Amino acid sequence: MQRTFIIIKPNSVQRELIGDIISRFEKRGLKISAMKLTLIDKMTAEKHYLEHVEKKFYHPLIKFITSGPSVVMILEGKQAVEIVRQMCGTTDPLEADPGTIRGDYGMSIRQNIIHASDSLESAEREINLFFKKEEIIDYKLAARPWI
Repeated sequence: MQRTFIIIKPNSVQRELIGDIISRFEKRGLKISAMKLTLIDKMTAEKHYLEHVEKKFYHPLIKFITSGPSVVMILEGKQAVEIVRQMCGTTDPLEADPGTIRGDYGMSIRQNIIHASDSLESAEREINLFFKKEEIIDYKLAARPWI
């Protein structure tokens, strides 16, 4: 099983989309291994978006992600990284297909409503940045054999 990481960003929280977004992942068959509502501090945001530090959108992105509460989650399942990325849709919501999270709810590429790890390596790094080992719960879902 793969693990991947997502952030339901502040604008999604303010628009009360948390339940709808989580429901999509659960209905697809992904298991939640960890989840919390958090205010992402500036230091954590800077570490998370380190690869964008030289880009012009970096500082507005840091300001946005630290502007209010976010939900951070670890999702688990077969090919979780690719499945979650596909469910989120392309980064630009204007180009995202209807039926994807960004295609259905997104309005702005600069204030994107969700983040999803783009690789297993990124997922591991992001999980370790946002969660302690004891916050990640290993359990079995009764429906797992049916997925």
